[in-house]
Amino acid sequence: MHEWDADTRVDATGDGRFAADLTDRWHSAGGRPNGGYLVAFCLRALGEVLPHPDPLVVSAHYLRPGVVGPARVDTEVVRLGRRLSTGEARLTCGDREVLRVVASYADLGDPTGRALDLGEAPDLPPPDECVDVYGGRRLPEVTVADRVDLRAPKPHGWVEGRPSGVPNAEFWIRFADGRPADTASLATLVDTAAPAVMELGVTDSATVELTVHVRARPTAPGWLAARVATRHLAGGYYEEDLELWDVTGRLVAQSRQLAVSAGR
Repeated sequence: MHEWDADTRVDATGDGRFAADLTDRWHSAGGRPNGGYLVAFCLRALGEVLPHPDPLVVSAHYLRPGVVGPARVDTEVVRLGRRLSTGEARLTCGDREVLRVVASYADLGDPTGRALDLGEAPDLPPPDECVDVYGGRRLPEVTVADRVDLRAPKPHGWVEGRPSGVPNAEFWIRFADGRPADTASLATLVDTAAPAVMELGVTDSATVELTVHVRARPTAPGWLAARVATRHLAGGYYEEDLELWDVTGRLVAQSRQLAVSAGR
């Protein structure tokens, strides 16, 4: 079993409830469980109670940091339809709710309707011609960096102590243990890279809300091309937009999150 599958396992306990166990293997800066990792528990639980196979739209509101150890996911089926089904999931650690997710599911294996793509995948050298974005360094307490591979033409400027002042980047990403990305795990991958605002010298931040649009099932295993950017930082709050494209040049996921810097 791959790391993501083992570390996001949920077990049904009846009445739409699931037992879970948060590990310390997916921590972001500050020693807190990564936001995309927390979302995975809610999506895996919703995947058990909704009839459609693929998360299509995910909206996650972070109420407080997650805590390593036993946790509970409570689900509620909101609507069942022919093309879409919608549910809500609440992740609780101890007696405190840490995350609430509303998600609509569909069947992305049976696309219908018009298709038009006016965007383009990032123009990157092949992954084997790129380098680790962290310059081969391991980041203290940031264990999520050990769960994913990130490669780009050169290391991020902030890693070398020289933030570029430009909060955007393009890079390759994949699970480090070779797990192929699927529609459920895409909502984790969109939040596993270091925030683009680190190129502005923002060293610690927390997500307030994360929205993920899953656009297609990846058609080939392996690397995904990522593009991330922040355009507005105001009062300590900033948005981050991210796209993921598979190796065939197909857009598979988009996300936007609103986050707040710790030093606001």
